Amino acid sequence: MQDFTYRIPQTRHINEQVPGTQSEALDQRRQAAVARALAPGLPGYVVDADGGILVDADGNRYIDLASGIAVTTVGASNPAVVQAVAESAARFTHTSFMVSPYESYVAVAEKLNELTPGDHDKKSALFNSGAEAVENAIKISRAYTGKGAVVVFDNAYHGRTNLTMAMTAKNRPYKSGFGPLAAEIYRVPASYPLRDGLSGAEAAARTISAIETQVGAENLACVVIEPIQGEGGFIVPAEGFLPALAQWCRDNDVVFVADEIQSGFQRTGQWFASEAENVVPDLITTAKGIAGGMPLSAVTGRAEIMDAAGPGSLGGTYGGNPVACAAALAAIDQMETHNLKDRALEIEAIIRDEFAPLLELPEVAELRGRGAMMALELLDAAGRPNPALTAAVAQRAKAAGVLTLTCGTDGNVIRLLPALVISEDTLRDGLQVIAAAIEHETATQKVG
Repeated sequence: MQDFTYRIPQTRHINEQVPGTQSEALDQRRQAAVARALAPGLPGYVVDADGGILVDADGNRYIDLASGIAVTTVGASNPAVVQAVAESAARFTHTSFMVSPYESYVAVAEKLNELTPGDHDKKSALFNSGAEAVENAIKISRAYTGKGAVVVFDNAYHGRTNLTMAMTAKNRPYKSGFGPLAAEIYRVPASYPLRDGLSGAEAAARTISAIETQVGAENLACVVIEPIQGEGGFIVPAEGFLPALAQWCRDNDVVFVADEIQSGFQRTGQWFASEAENVVPDLITTAKGIAGGMPLSAVTGRAEIMDAAGPGSLGGTYGGNPVACAAALAAIDQMETHNLKDRALEIEAIIRDEFAPLLELPEVAELRGRGAMMALELLDAAGRPNPALTAAVAQRAKAAGVLTLTCGTDGNVIRLLPALVISEDTLRDGLQVIAAAIEHETATQKVG
């Protein structure tokens, strides 16, 4: 892979004491001041970041394979994004678009309408977070169809607000104790090739049967699905599943909503994961990688559907903040300029190369994903999900200076979300640390 110019050395460096004294002091302040629900995973407090590296307050350098949960796709301090943010903030930091509009909001909407799948007329609306985008996609779908029911899927993750909690499959830590949850949310099976062994057509037939039996198209406003499920385990559906589901929605006047919040903006080797099978969603939700680290999200879709919501019915004080919009335009330009979608495919090839020996281990069920959205599912000796092994691997990698994340409804998946500007040497080093951690922990569990 062609390297970029980096401000920070793109190597790991871990001091003898982790966390160091500065991070320990900061963590004491956190425990005194921050709600305990906010529990960071990294022991060090970050003071600088660039390329594929995070630097903490004590000078430790970590290889970052999390990217702020798929946010810093173009890097955590991309110079073009930094410059755009500074120039925009110097003019004005905020004026609500609903009150006094500005050009950058319109420019982001135009760009989203251009980039998202399909050549139909589109419109966009901007918000702050992924969950907010999902909620507004449902509002728009209900306004357009005049129907109320929403279908979501096993292993889905859509957010932590009241409505999106109901849509999210995993109970802990996202939903437990926070009910009652929103009504008219119906969960049906998705495609999980490793576990169900079904073809795309078979899985789609099962899903559609469940929808027709449990809900009925006459009651259904929308189907909301992640083209590659994120928090649920980076599950790639069997070929043919998504096109069949989208076709059923078209045939039955149901809005097909693709949640591309984690998979969008070149992460999977295309602008959007839906494009892998030429699926054209009616609505698409985006966030995370959209704005180089600034808070921004969007709903983009068919103009006639987007316009079903009347004037004043969508929005929010900060939605489409001008500084975030400037950052988005710069981040998208960086993706286009450096052709980062091809770089995502190069990252996938490197991950598959480094992890190929692990596939011989019985504890490694599968390496799956696309582009720079890849995952390993780990099992125990009986072939069951192994969250203990997964947590131990992530912890051992972290201690060696590599930050990665776990996921999966059963907590047994190691997920990789490197920035698309990470250097090859840095990426390979991080992957080798994870591979060594898996080999060590599997051997330890066998002895134990």
